[in-house]
Amino acid sequence: MRELTYFVAVSVDGFIAGPNGEHDRFLAEGDHVDAIAERFRGTVPTVFADRAGVPAEGGPFDTVLMGWNTYAVGLPHLPSPYAHLRQIVFTRAHEAPVGADAVECTDRDPVDVVRELKSSPGDGIWLCGGGALAAQLADEIDRLVLKISPVLFGDGIRLFGKRSYAPSGMTSDAATRYESGVVIAEYSRA
Repeated sequence: MRELTYFVAVSVDGFIAGPNGEHDRFLAEGDHVDAIAERFRGTVPTVFADRAGVPAEGGPFDTVLMGWNTYAVGLPHLPSPYAHLRQIVFTRAHEAPVGADAVECTDRDPVDVVRELKSSPGDGIWLCGGGALAAQLADEIDRLVLKISPVLFGDGIRLFGKRSYAPSGMTSDAATRYESGVVIAEYSRA
């Protein structure tokens, strides 16, 4: 059975973005970057991977899930941010923009979609963001991989949105600290 992994950057105080959706304070340079790019190949937007000469194929995921706000961060410049993956965007009010032919926008229940994906053949499923979608899918998350940056936002979009609790029954599998100050913390469902 396929696994759903919530792999996301987060501040020390638990935010995946600032109050207005800012994410530019996360560390994008340092010794953690190459290690993450290799271990979690395919989690860099296709166009950036191509420019940097980083392979996008052969990673642990073949499907990426996003809420509309996470997806819209790249618009209008990246209408198909992860063209090398199946891209599913959850929204009740939007359609895929022009040039986003490879993006599936859906208003279906995210839990139903994830359960269907898990029961079908394929590689891992990556929950890219955002917090509200993660809150809806918390009980479906099999692995949680946090790229913890040594920054404080103080306010913004929480890791699990407005949900008052994280997934239950998670076991700490590993924590890797980098000289940059970034820590990769990995958990799996017990």
